[in-house]
Amino acid sequence: MAAIRQMTPADVEGVMEVEKISFPVPWSEETFQKEMDDNPYAHYYVVEEGGRIIGYCGLWLIIDEAHVTNIAIHPDYRGQKHGENLFRHTCEQAIEHGAIQLSLEVRVSNTAAQHMYRKFGLVPGGIRKRYYSDNGEDALVMWVGLK
Repeated sequence: MAAIRQMTPADVEGVMEVEKISFPVPWSEETFQKEMDDNPYAHYYVVEEGGRIIGYCGLWLIIDEAHVTNIAIHPDYRGQKHGENLFRHTCEQAIEHGAIQLSLEVRVSNTAAQHMYRKFGLVPGGIRKRYYSDNGEDALVMWVGLK
């Protein structure tokens, strides 16, 4: 049974495994450390199963707005609702912290993720042209009101 909890510095190694296998331009270990140590707006959550980090999600909470910075599930665990459960937990945390809206960027080609976000009520709000540095792909900005 997978458990979702707040990320700790001890989780960075496991998060990096998921990060490196999930993204063509992964964040560095230092970036995750800096987010946890120096960013008062950052909140990170992990999904753990059998003592292994299988996914994570980052959230910035600024006044009453929440922004998902990143979310990933290890490929071996995709398609098992871990992403939905993690995203639900993240949205619940945003609401508990007073957020009234949530936004994120997603690759225009990532229709599976877009489909999941739509289940939570997110709708397209615009395009960020050439947002992704690895291939210049556009990002679809998606939003939802939380209250």
